[in-house]
Amino acid sequence: MSGIIGSRLNVRGSGLVSKLGTDGQVLTSAGAGKQLAFGDVAGGVSWQAVETGSTMTAVAGNGYPIDTTSNACTITLPASASNGDQIVFTDYARNWGTNAITIDPNGLNYQGDDDSYTVEYTTDGQSVNIVYSGSTKGWIPIEDDTVTDAPVKGNSEGIFGLGAKAGNVKTAVTNLVSSSGVVATDTTGVGTARVEPAACEYGGDKGIFGYGNDGSKVSMTNLVSNAGVVASDVTGVGTARDTLAACSYGEDKGIFGFGHDGSGLTAITNLVSNAGVVGTDVTGVGTARRKLKACSYGGDKGIFGFGNDGGNVSMTNLVSNAGVVATDVTGVGTARQTAAACGYGYDKGIFGFGHDGSGETAVTNLVSNAGVVATDVTGVGTARKQLAATEYGGDKGIFGFGYVGGYVGMTNLVSNAGVVATDVTAVGTARESLGACSFN
Repeated sequence: MSGIIGSRLNVRGSGLVSKLGTDGQVLTSAGAGKQLAFGDVAGGVSWQAVETGSTMTAVAGNGYPIDTTSNACTITLPASASNGDQIVFTDYARNWGTNAITIDPNGLNYQGDDDSYTVEYTTDGQSVNIVYSGSTKGWIPIEDDTVTDAPVKGNSEGIFGLGAKAGNVKTAVTNLVSSSGVVATDTTGVGTARVEPAACEYGGDKGIFGYGNDGSKVSMTNLVSNAGVVASDVTGVGTARDTLAACSYGEDKGIFGFGHDGSGLTAITNLVSNAGVVGTDVTGVGTARRKLKACSYGGDKGIFGFGNDGGNVSMTNLVSNAGVVATDVTGVGTARQTAAACGYGYDKGIFGFGHDGSGETAVTNLVSNAGVVATDVTGVGTARKQLAATEYGGDKGIFGFGYVGGYVGMTNLVSNAGVVATDVTAVGTARESLGACSFN
């Protein structure tokens, strides 16, 4: 392009077809007078392999699935074109909202503007179908619709539950999180009040709180419906323990792992079926520890991370989409315990906050969709420990509650790009050592 002198975002998801000509219709190589719809023109397109590069050159007559998971993509259009030439671009991995595509008209006009303008598409799931209409208007999008009926990814709502409140009194109170990240006032607790449980998703749209300490180590669980209703206690399966962690895997199952069983640290795990049934103990893999956290990544896998094995650690253990825990991965980031973790951006995760041995911290570490933990990101919000976190809104997260010189209830939202926001005033009973999970 000759230089960016402005910025234009094209109409997205409007469902409107652009037409050009004296009678308001698209000019094609077959002549004027035919109104084109996507189904009419897409059939003659030759679809190419998925494009993952940061740059590419498009050829008329082709369709391109563009995967911007790892990077944005600049697309250069042909230097010359004939009326009726057509090119289609589609968001292969629904990531244009994070990494956009930019179209370089390469000396030709685009919707009547010369190529000094920025032509950018930034909506997840979008498909852009362009046709060349002549030198005056140049390339015009006859459709630039957003895919609205794509399978839903991620749960839209969340729940914080259980923990200890002022006076170190155990509680079973819960607080729902709306699809916009708003925390609701207290819901009367159901089930045994306890501290240091874990929670995760199962069944694709439901959750489960499990294990913890009600004065002694327990293994009971409480299912959470897809409406956020917590059920009464289910008799425990597996070794009773507290200070463990849990996350989802395989898109519709869950796993509890690690913790303290009363006699010492353990790395045992218990799988949760897609019906919310907890399995018997699976022999532990990796360093036995407690006060760690876990979250999902990659859409169908999980990761346990950080904790205390006698001292604060930062090692992680990946969980496959079959629920198999891998050996230790050398830690990245500040070693700490009593942090929190949740998913964001559909397929990534974040660890945040905790106690690093010298005091509370708000530092965070992002987890890529390949399960790679990044170095420390400077903390935002009140440094604290013994908090919880969950996904909400399908692709965002929220840290909430905790302890810093006293029980607190403030929250911090996490954007779908993994950016943590400043404190939101507390709603609900201030408490620590609680659990959280999402539901839909």
